[in-house]
Amino acid sequence: MLLQHNRHDPRLLLHGQQYMELYKPFPSSASIRNEACIAGLHDKGKAAILEIETKSYNAESGELLCMNRMTAFLRGAGGFSNSSQPFSYSKYQTIPVSVVKIPKSQPFAVFEDYTQPSQALVYRLSGDYNPLHSDPMVAKAAGFSRPILHGLCTMGFAVRAIIKFICRGDPNMVKNIFSRFLLHVYPGETLVTEMWLQGLRVIYQVKVKERNRSALSGFVDVHRLASSL
Repeated sequence: MLLQHNRHDPRLLLHGQQYMELYKPFPSSASIRNEACIAGLHDKGKAAILEIETKSYNAESGELLCMNRMTAFLRGAGGFSNSSQPFSYSKYQTIPVSVVKIPKSQPFAVFEDYTQPSQALVYRLSGDYNPLHSDPMVAKAAGFSRPILHGLCTMGFAVRAIIKFICRGDPNMVKNIFSRFLLHVYPGETLVTEMWLQGLRVIYQVKVKERNRSALSGFVDVHRLASSL
């Protein structure tokens, strides 16, 4: 691998983007088989951008349930390539957009939700045990005053708001999800999700109320709109 000789400090890893395509409803009980591969690697000089694609299958039926494409920003890991051109496998298709334009109009819906002080400790039980989210010393070394919330947890708050207000509680209406992480969130802060309808696409942004700054933006495509909208 191109980064094998680079002594990257994993504490400096930041989650940059997440893209998810949903193909089948998730069964309430099943064994899931995940297949992951490196989809892209970009040398940005002082940093590197790593893209990992994971496909999730129902282990019993073999059905493809979803695809996740994660973009990680590796601070201090750049300078490994003589070319500024990104490396990508030929089968890799880039994410449709990397920047979401937030409408200037009033949002269709706004939802305010509260994260718990223990939110990151609970969310890490999903399998993400990065100490950045639990160890104050690691968080301080990475430049934060205390452990931060997982980006995917923040994304979950946003998607839950969209399912509640746009999908009227039906998660199977969601087709795909794109999120760009803009700012860290501390557990205990208040998240305000703003939503705009553009056809079958919901543009959204999440603001941290206490700091009045955007932490997340993106879009959710839906199969259809609820008849009550």
